[in-house]
Amino acid sequence: MSAKSIFIICITILLTVILMNNNDEMVFWIFGEAKVPKLGVLAGVFFIGWLIGFLMGRPKSKTETKENFTEEEVDQRPRNSFLSEEDQDYIS
Repeated sequence: MSAKSIFIICITILLTVILMNNNDEMVFWIFGEAKVPKLGVLAGVFFIGWLIGFLMGRPKSKTETKENFTEEEVDQRPRNSFLSEEDQDYIS
């Protein structure tokens, strides 16, 4: 088992214990008073935090780069005037 799997299992167990021990009602204000179970509030806040973390942690989309040039494309590229002919051929 990897460390990541063990970490996820531990967080899941800890979250379950916390949520099951907080099942009494509380007065919650969202544009008016409502009696909401603590379980719902904690689960909602956890889900919103997880969703934001997931969306922020996604890798950015990568742009495609063309690394394999044909001989014609290599010849069409502009040459750097400050490099010697030997250096330009080495880079090409």
